[in-house]
Amino acid sequence: MMTNQMDETLKSTIQEMADNYSASGLFSENRIRNLPSRSSVVEVLHGLRDLLFPGYFTNTPLWEEPSSFYIGHHIYRIFEKMKQQVEIALRYHQKVNLPEEEHRDIAQEAECICLRFFDKLPQIQRKVLMDVEACYEGDPAANSREEVIFSYPGLFAIYVYRLAHELYVERVPFIPRIMTEYAHSKTGIDINAGATIGDYFFIDHGTGIVIGETTEIGKNVKIYQSVTLGALSTRGGQRMSGVKRHPTIGDNVTIYSGATILGGNTVIGEGCVIGGNTFIVESIPPRTKVSIKNQELVYKSDSSFTE
Repeated sequence: MMTNQMDETLKSTIQEMADNYSASGLFSENRIRNLPSRSSVVEVLHGLRDLLFPGYFTNTPLWEEPSSFYIGHHIYRIFEKMKQQVEIALRYHQKVNLPEEEHRDIAQEAECICLRFFDKLPQIQRKVLMDVEACYEGDPAANSREEVIFSYPGLFAIYVYRLAHELYVERVPFIPRIMTEYAHSKTGIDINAGATIGDYFFIDHGTGIVIGETTEIGKNVKIYQSVTLGALSTRGGQRMSGVKRHPTIGDNVTIYSGATILGGNTVIGEGCVIGGNTFIVESIPPRTKVSIKNQELVYKSDSSFTE
């Protein structure tokens, strides 16, 4: 039996939470519709990784090149799972009480989006394989391309971004962000699916990198840990949505660790080298080296120190 005090406290809590639900509008309006399943989206990511890199992440060894049967078996399974999640995401943004024909329209739209995505999958695979090459050629510590595929967090974040970006371009809600935030949680690398990134992209070490939604990155760009490609200010909130807020990075640029480059009008010219811990809010001409001048190390002797 509950005491009177416990009963009153819990009743009060129940009522206040019910009031919060009503006041927020986040629960009652969409209560009869489902959100996409994060776990299913992650399954799609892993399934596509098995498809792009067959034999690398499964316990089944491949003694010869993957056959059409192997590829087809995986593609049909992943296609159905992705289509289901895309349809759920699209439906969530529609009116609560849709007539049957509109339900069919959403299902058809989801299928068309997924068909266009899978039509581009060979192209995405070629891009990711170029990223593998960039990681291997750009890192003397890499012992093999296989090691890069197996273990480099930067490559995993790029792989997820390249998939999520295609769905972002298709204006699929929720799923691109679920994908990139999953990679963020696993690697510490935050690449918004809306960014535009060219071929042969290399992230070294990676932890702490942030690449904003409207960032544009050219070909053959190398970025080290703790780099931020961000906005000057987000005080405008939702009014800034769709506005170019993040920098443009030209081809063949290297950005060393700790550099911060901000602003939608900021352009880093082709062939630039951006030194570590720099803070940049204005454009840099092509083939320019940028570094911090007169860094000073301060030494203090410690009389208690002995060899």
